[in-house]
Amino acid sequence: MTRRLAEVARRVGTSEATVSRVLNGRPGVSEATRRAVLAALDALGYDRPTRLRRDRARLVGLVFPDLRNPVFPAFAEVAGGALAQQGFTSVLCTRTPGGSQEAGRVDAMLAQHVSGVLFAGGAYADADAGHEHYERIRERRLPAVLVNAAVGHLGFSRVSCDDVAAARMAAGHLRALGHVRVGMILGPADHLPSRRRLDTFTAYARECGMEPVEHLVEHVVFSMEGGQAGAARLVRAGVTALICGSDLLALGAVRAVRREGLRVPGDVSVIGYDDSPLMNRTDPPLTTVRQPIEAMGRAAVELLVAQIDAAARPGGELLFDPELVVRASTAPPPPSPSS
Repeated sequence: MTRRLAEVARRVGTSEATVSRVLNGRPGVSEATRRAVLAALDALGYDRPTRLRRDRARLVGLVFPDLRNPVFPAFAEVAGGALAQQGFTSVLCTRTPGGSQEAGRVDAMLAQHVSGVLFAGGAYADADAGHEHYERIRERRLPAVLVNAAVGHLGFSRVSCDDVAAARMAAGHLRALGHVRVGMILGPADHLPSRRRLDTFTAYARECGMEPVEHLVEHVVFSMEGGQAGAARLVRAGVTALICGSDLLALGAVRAVRREGLRVPGDVSVIGYDDSPLMNRTDPPLTTVRQPIEAMGRAAVELLVAQIDAAARPGGELLFDPELVVRASTAPPPPSPSS
């Protein structure tokens, strides 16, 4: 604190006592000096005291993966609109394949002196990823909210869709249709939402007498190509249904089934996750587990603004219920050759 006072005082050309009065909201300082102190604080990269953050440009960073997955543009639209209603301007930063990484985007946000950051689909969900940039946010006490499961030690507020309920919904639907040999196409093995769904489905399969799933799981990159590659291997292993970790993976799975000369859902049923825009217009329309994007986006913004306004402390997970949306990509399994 003493070092910060000294650096700001030198930059402004005033005393440390004057800087202290500005930071503590005490009288006896001219408006010009007050503004100079706050500007120096920003320029040196120090966080303003919470009560002075409203004097900043009301910027909030949205840090998302690349926008090829349609669920992320949908979420950004909801969050951006909710922030605008609260008087904030959102700054969207995306990671690009082979290009800018999340840590670099965080540094850019910090340089812009944003009032808070909302993350979706970030490295916080990957147990083996680097998390140093989140530590920098926490050290600066910058308000932040994460969407969906995160590694436990970060301590940020989270808004999540219930992965356990989602996995049980998908598995229960396929079981009711008569499927026994079901495969899963999920994100990387260290991806926490994928771990939750796999653990849930494994336990469900044991409860219901379905085939063990350990050898019927493919961990892939979240992309259509990843879904296609994973599905091709599982279809050759004889599954009659696939549970996918995203709609994008599911669309890749549909392509793989057809390239094997099979039909969806006549030979292989496919379930996605998210209910991204236009999933009711695919061929066939996709059965999927819907994340309540509108409700989650608005809740994430409310949590973030409450932290910015010092009305709430970070921490905890707000859990939302998913919804199974049954369309035409699932059906009973084909008759076995012996029947």
